[in-house]
Amino acid sequence: MIEQAQQSRTFQPVYVVDGARTPFLKARNAPGPFWASDLATQAGRTLLARQPFLPSDLSEVVLGCAAPSADEANIGRMVALRLGCGDRVPGWTVMRNCASGMQALDSAIANIQSGRSELVLAGGVDALSRAPLLFSEQMVVWLSRWYATKTAGQKLAALRSFKLGYLAPVIGLLKGLTDPVLGLTMGQTAENLAFRFGITRADMDAFAVESHRRAVAARAAGHMGEIVPLVDGEGNLYPEDDGVRPDSSVDNLKKLRPVFDRKYGNVTAGNSSQVTDGAAWLLLASEAAVQRWKLEPLGKISDSQWAGLDPAQMGLGPVHAATPILQRHGLGLNDLDAWEINEAFAAQVLACQRAWADPAYCRDELGLDEPLGTLDAARLNVDGGAVALGHPVGASGARIVLHLLHVLRRQGKRRGIASICIGGGQGGAMLVETL
Repeated sequence: MIEQAQQSRTFQPVYVVDGARTPFLKARNAPGPFWASDLATQAGRTLLARQPFLPSDLSEVVLGCAAPSADEANIGRMVALRLGCGDRVPGWTVMRNCASGMQALDSAIANIQSGRSELVLAGGVDALSRAPLLFSEQMVVWLSRWYATKTAGQKLAALRSFKLGYLAPVIGLLKGLTDPVLGLTMGQTAENLAFRFGITRADMDAFAVESHRRAVAARAAGHMGEIVPLVDGEGNLYPEDDGVRPDSSVDNLKKLRPVFDRKYGNVTAGNSSQVTDGAAWLLLASEAAVQRWKLEPLGKISDSQWAGLDPAQMGLGPVHAATPILQRHGLGLNDLDAWEINEAFAAQVLACQRAWADPAYCRDELGLDEPLGTLDAARLNVDGGAVALGHPVGASGARIVLHLLHVLRRQGKRRGIASICIGGGQGGAMLVETL
């Protein structure tokens, strides 16, 4: 507790000047219309064009990306150059699975707090529809032998050893969404939480329907103003998130079969986040930079926290990351005006809510004398979440921080927490405040 209190005294708030994101485009079993660098570049250009400074005035560009293409090595630097930042503005890439975008923000914050940077473009991106299909290890071994052959006899022998099954592709996205230590997919960890906290299929489907309902209402009310429309090479316009379903209903979701545990499970494609392409950016600044450029920030990031936990329970990461922030600032769950918890799975967000209300979990896992209680659902993901909007893994951590600030500002409220679970058994959280 002493160390935690010390962190709260030394954390220097960093200003969020502005932000923008692309529409989140649902993957549809084929490569989407944009590469990851295209997504980040289009959103970044629009964001920078409305600033009083030049791209070359940035201290650095930090971009989170969980599944970069081989053609986009160090995508942070690549995008910085495409944005016109010039040769002298460093650009770099970070990866913390689902929280890569939030890690980019935290890395920028650390550099601003240390005085190494003053004005940073930070965010996240992923084009999950372009995750590669890979050769199996057997196919790679066979090809290595084939290319080593020199004589006709050797080639004939190699051909005779070939098996058609070698051509079966390995789905890169599925590999990326599987914990390499446990061998469990992220969906299987959500099933673990559903079992642990008694979360039913009906609970999950009702949560998913509400996520879509809130997203539809937010769109109709004009509450997605951070979205920058995309235009592809053929002139097609992509103005909004395309996975939101106005017709989502419990009856429709009942028809879907479980994906991750086909015999006993309840996690389906309908109550899980969508596989999506998208990018999100925030402009972060020191107080000196705000004064120098006469900026009018959206708000500030006042604290951040990372936490580790059992990878098989990874969806509870928001509980473990947000709770220390609450403790440091003497806050209860409902002392925050709004919350954003990334909806990796409906079961996962529901499990977070139940963990905070569970005396045994709070005592045994969080070291608390009593449970934190029930988080008011009306404060959580008020405009829907990743179940409806999509979850481009590298971008989501940045999106929820940006959108939380927009929610607080339009409601005339003061502070909130954005939190996210992370594959591998981690959690991240940020406390934000309006000015």
